Amino acid sequence: MPREDLQKSVDAIRWFHRIDLGDVVTPGLDDSPAKLRRVQLPADLSGKTVLDLCAWDGFFSFEAERRHASRVLAVDSFCWHGAGWGTKAGFELARETLRSKVEDRELEVLDVSPDKIGVFDVVLFLGVLYHMHHPLLALEKVASVTGELLILETKVDLLTVPAPALAVYGGKEVNNDPTNYTAPNLAGLCCLLRSVGFKRIEIVSPPQPWPVRLFRVLRGGWREFGRDRVTVHAWK
Repeated sequence: MPREDLQKSVDAIRWFHRIDLGDVVTPGLDDSPAKLRRVQLPADLSGKTVLDLCAWDGFFSFEAERRHASRVLAVDSFCWHGAGWGTKAGFELARETLRSKVEDRELEVLDVSPDKIGVFDVVLFLGVLYHMHHPLLALEKVASVTGELLILETKVDLLTVPAPALAVYGGKEVNNDPTNYTAPNLAGLCCLLRSVGFKRIEIVSPPQPWPVRLFRVLRGGWREFGRDRVTVHAWK
């Protein structure tokens, strides 16, 4: 597709991910390359099957393919056809432009199972857990389709609480977003993962140091001191 035509097609879509399409980089709200560094996706996925749950525009699906995964399945529902502002148009345009072989399946997280989609060596569950009404059930579903490694990026809260704990949100108090429902602290997150069958858990991107989080208090109030984002690698 000529660059001018590609740019027009890109401009017609509201993007979440920033995807390099060669001549054009999509203007996503998410700093996807920075997130890629934080999640520490294995550099070589040769011979591995990869499942990208809640793939949205597909940045991480296409990156897994670029890293030589033998098969990649992108799964989503809400971000493609839900009540939010996302659609499947970005994923489809990126797949066509990149001449990608990434497969897609439209399913909710709570509907995934080995019978429906199989079991994958590596599962990506990025920026989703805190949007789940039933986080433990969601992790049970995710664990059921994980053969080796789960890469989980999520919001955490109550970081000053040493015992396992779960914050519950009743409105728009987190990022003015009513779809943020719950967030565990680090101890709680590890407990949830162990309870669904993950035996080894490594926090590869921990919360920022407390002085950085203290600075955020000036903008968002004291609750921000106990909140951050983490990436965990969990193995079966």
